[in-house]
Amino acid sequence: MKTLLVLCVVCTLVVFSVSMTAEQKLKNCNEVRAAYSSKGFNVNDVPNKGVNGAPLKVCPQGFSCCTVEMEEKLSQQSHTEIKAPVSRLSTNLQSTFRQRHDHFDKFFRELLKNAEVSLHNMFVRTYGMMYVQNAELFKNFFEALTRYYVSGGAAVNLDSMLSDFWADLLERMFRLVNVQYDFSDAYMECVSRHTEQLQPFGDVPRKLRIQLTRAFVAARTFVRGLTLMPEVVNKVSMVSASPSCVRASMKMLYCPYCSGQVALKPCQNYCLNVLRGCLANQADLDTEWNNFLDAMLSLAERLEGPFNFESVMDPIDVKISEAIMNMQENSMQVSQKVFQGCGQPKPNKALRSKRSMKDTGFNGRFRPYSPDARPTTAAGTSLDRLTTDVKKKLKHAKKFWSTLPETVCAGERIAPGDECWNGTAKSRYESVVIGNGLANQVSNPDVDVDITKPDIVIRSQIAVLKEMTSWLKAAHSGNDISIENDDVGSGGEESGSGCDSPSCNTDRDMYFSTTQSPVNPKIDSVGSPSAGGVASQGSMALALCGLALALLAPHLR
Repeated sequence: MKTLLVLCVVCTLVVFSVSMTAEQKLKNCNEVRAAYSSKGFNVNDVPNKGVNGAPLKVCPQGFSCCTVEMEEKLSQQSHTEIKAPVSRLSTNLQSTFRQRHDHFDKFFRELLKNAEVSLHNMFVRTYGMMYVQNAELFKNFFEALTRYYVSGGAAVNLDSMLSDFWADLLERMFRLVNVQYDFSDAYMECVSRHTEQLQPFGDVPRKLRIQLTRAFVAARTFVRGLTLMPEVVNKVSMVSASPSCVRASMKMLYCPYCSGQVALKPCQNYCLNVLRGCLANQADLDTEWNNFLDAMLSLAERLEGPFNFESVMDPIDVKISEAIMNMQENSMQVSQKVFQGCGQPKPNKALRSKRSMKDTGFNGRFRPYSPDARPTTAAGTSLDRLTTDVKKKLKHAKKFWSTLPETVCAGERIAPGDECWNGTAKSRYESVVIGNGLANQVSNPDVDVDITKPDIVIRSQIAVLKEMTSWLKAAHSGNDISIENDDVGSGGEESGSGCDSPSCNTDRDMYFSTTQSPVNPKIDSVGSPSAGGVASQGSMALALCGLALALLAPHLR
């Protein structure tokens, strides 16, 4: 009996001691004063000892080291602190993809410039003055490609541009190989109108059109996707927290202060429920975000393979030179077809000489171009290295929005086990962790979320991602649907070919009238962008060039 009495006395003393310790902490708010002051607030806001917490709006209303004024300031602080890790993660993501955008954009632009320089150097060596006198044609060609890369079909119709380029090149070469004749503008328009039927450059224009269309659509759409990512992240990260989110954050982060437990951190599941409530709208972005990233990854595979921009642009000088060789070799047949269809041209009186057609013809010959003479790789890298790097980053960015709560509620921000703040006391958090997304928040025990009012900014960004994903998928098939009525080819082995009309499947030979007098087709008004008008501007210079070359040919050989 005596032993039992002693045990009862000991237990009573222990309980009394614990209660006295807690009461002393509340009576003495020194730890709270120090912690509150470290946040940059005025230490005089904190009472020296615990006060009645009845006026408090968020935290437990018992004996407290907090005042209403402190609670308001700590609410603002909690808003900042709950947003800080999300902002940091968002900023890192923006920075990552802005850098990748800059790397790709610089690479593509330098590749275009290098290709132009390479062609210029090669053609000066191969064709000499004939090229120099017609260099503007090629300069305009690369300028148009650059404009298309930057602005797409809104600035340049790629099909029309390529057709005009080959028609213009045909006119200039046709004059050179037939320098003994005098051609009117109307005659040359007749020639250019049948460029596709004549096929003077062989199959090079068709193949190059397919390759350029696919590569340019893929490259510029991929770069546009890299531009969009930071923009979406920035707009979504700027969405303000709701009042209920701020209230829940205050309760989670700073209500322990009011009970004098400044070092107590929230339970992990408690933190997850608060963050999933606060980021409910952002989590709904995840589905379209992941679809967008999948489309980017798929297009990146295309850039490495059949739509490789680098493999198209790097040898473009050789491809165009090959087309010129085809014209040289077929010049007699091409000329005969033109004479049959457009009429027999008038002799050039100024060039009526004793020389034969062979001597007065086009004598520039293709010489093999050494790969060693090519420019160094654009931007000091290669497309394979760029795509390998960006694919890793794209994969890492998947599920970014839905995993934000787990990313934030980790490490030093939470307390492990049961020794944590559950919203009311230091104890186990008993509530079930709810799912991500707005719809799931109807059962959130810690954040009051109105699931009937989705955030307008985030919904608009979901729509933006959905539209961009459709562009990326189209680009994967070789189509550019980003500009209305901008038909730039299609997928498939023969998609984007140089001739899409039904007549292309029939006989390729021209069907001309047998009349021997020149046909006078309808001519566009002065200043119109017809190929014949462009070619006629340099007709005299080209004729003189042909004559000079013919005179010098024996010495050049």
